[in-house]
Amino acid sequence: MKKLFLLMLLPVFLLAGCDVEPSSQQIERKKQEELSLQGVQAVGMPSIVNFAEKRMMKDILEIRDQDVATTTYIVGMNGELHKLCNSVGYGLPYATQYTNPEMPQSTGHGVYTLPQADPNGLYSPASADGTWVQCVDQKSGKAKVVYIEPRIIVSPISLGQ
Repeated sequence: MKKLFLLMLLPVFLLAGCDVEPSSQQIERKKQEELSLQGVQAVGMPSIVNFAEKRMMKDILEIRDQDVATTTYIVGMNGELHKLCNSVGYGLPYATQYTNPEMPQSTGHGVYTLPQADPNGLYSPASADGTWVQCVDQKSGKAKVVYIEPRIIVSPISLGQ
């Protein structure tokens, strides 16, 4: 009985070793990786020793993580600045999402993604022109969230006016 069972399983193991024909995307990805490897071997990588841009990005992220007093301006049609409010922080683009906007899904034919709702149950757009700004209420001195559609400049210092 055991021998018969093992003989029945033999085709399954043989078929499991069969390769599925690669897709055009898999072939392109493999060829692109080969070209990238050739480029790195032929040219090499840049000799980055100071990491100034990485350090600058780290500093920017750390400053953004603080409640920095800022001033928010709206840019007029002729490029002139119009002060909107004293504010806190640097503004948050409307399309920023709290959770990953896509959920990976795996099938027998590869991996794809599906849209995923934000915690409020809504699906945020991939891009939007609006910005959320915490404007300081002149009466109470407390930050109030304001949504602004026109393009803005948010600065930790007063710009002009």
